[in-house]
Amino acid sequence: MKYDLVVVGAGPAGIFTALQLIRRGTNKKIIVIEKGQPVEKRHCLKIKAGRCVNCRPYCHITTGFSGAGAFSDGKLSLSHEVGGQLPDLVGVNFVQEMIDYTDQIYLEFGADHQIEGLGNEERIKQIRRRAIHAGLKLVDCPIRHMGTEKAQGIYKALQDYLLQSGVEILFGHNCENLILKDKACVGVQVENVSSGKQMELFADEIVVATGRRGADWLEKICQVHGIAHQAGTVDIGVRVEVRNEVMEEVNEALYESKLIGYPNPFKDKVRTFCQNPGGFVSQENYDNDLAVVNGHSYKNFKTDNTNLSILCSHNFTHPFNQPIAYAQKVGELTNMLANGQILVQRFGDILDGKRTWEKELTRSNVRPTLPDAIAGDITAGMPYRAMTNIINFIHAMDVVVPGFAAPETLLYSPELKFYSNRVKMDKHFNTNIANLYTLGDSSGWTRGLMMASAMGVIMGNYLADDEQGKERS
Repeated sequence: MKYDLVVVGAGPAGIFTALQLIRRGTNKKIIVIEKGQPVEKRHCLKIKAGRCVNCRPYCHITTGFSGAGAFSDGKLSLSHEVGGQLPDLVGVNFVQEMIDYTDQIYLEFGADHQIEGLGNEERIKQIRRRAIHAGLKLVDCPIRHMGTEKAQGIYKALQDYLLQSGVEILFGHNCENLILKDKACVGVQVENVSSGKQMELFADEIVVATGRRGADWLEKICQVHGIAHQAGTVDIGVRVEVRNEVMEEVNEALYESKLIGYPNPFKDKVRTFCQNPGGFVSQENYDNDLAVVNGHSYKNFKTDNTNLSILCSHNFTHPFNQPIAYAQKVGELTNMLANGQILVQRFGDILDGKRTWEKELTRSNVRPTLPDAIAGDITAGMPYRAMTNIINFIHAMDVVVPGFAAPETLLYSPELKFYSNRVKMDKHFNTNIANLYTLGDSSGWTRGLMMASAMGVIMGNYLADDEQGKERS
């Protein structure tokens, strides 16, 4: 089966690659390979069962059209300062221009016109002043919040547009391998996840955009085929949950506070990520039965709590080059302690050197929004270095947000971000394998919906320029 373009993965980067080609009037025959299901067929059984049932053959929260985006809180970060290292590759001004352009596309397909984090200069100054006092850097970033329920509708509209425009989407198929010939990628080998039937698809160009969920797979593919890459950063941390009253000032002024610090004694980078006012803590499952914690928030349905993640960046040097495997082992150990589920512990119990018991959670002001999380001892599974970083960062956060380090503050574990395999490429996204491009979070260059989407737009423009005989800008 021969195509002009094969896109592996129907996450934001893959979606916007195909979308931009269509907007540029392409004549390419395009197929998108997606392991999961269309948006309308993605359903988390936890809503009915009341607990995670570890769906097979994949988790519907992380797999399917739009990837984890459909079940995320749908936050679009509108600044080049947030979302990865793509500006280092193609330039700050260019990336910001592409973010602004991509944002307009999201608006066309139904995103809310309201932008969070604007018009509160005096309150933001006060928050920044406290952050400086605590030794933290505040990165204020405008946010367009789609909301979990609205994000699904927006991505459904994008899905329908691609299908109506002639893009073929092969759902329920997993990319097993790339097909190389004479140091060029000429196709992919895919497998039907239900029947196991395999087939080969050939194309002039291959775009791999498997998302954070596919980072481990892509790393193995790079090793097998000699695709130039380097082990980058892996983030290990926790999801923190407090009452809305504690985060009220930050929630109203910024919606999402992005704070970065380098706490003693290790001076590692530690940051907040994915803040969800009135949101829910959630569980995601990976193919190897790894349960990780995440968070999301609806546009119109709110809880009494705010959750956010605190992530510690880990960089490894020679001879170790398997940061994803390292993070997975941390997660597996924590899962073991929680009998395959998510661990939750009160911050005060961590400081007291004791585990948290289920009955103790019922006495607190903060009631867990992940009811099937197991009360226990996070410190028994978290590496000492990461745990020390987290504790010291929380104390610093308490200066910025009084009450954040309260004894009843909840910590959920493990929160892991797999984007450690950074594929080496030039500013036009060329890899050392001809006709092969890697995009989005799996490439190691982006983090999050907007930056991955913008990278897809850039890729679409590059391919359209090639088709039209223009020089890539």
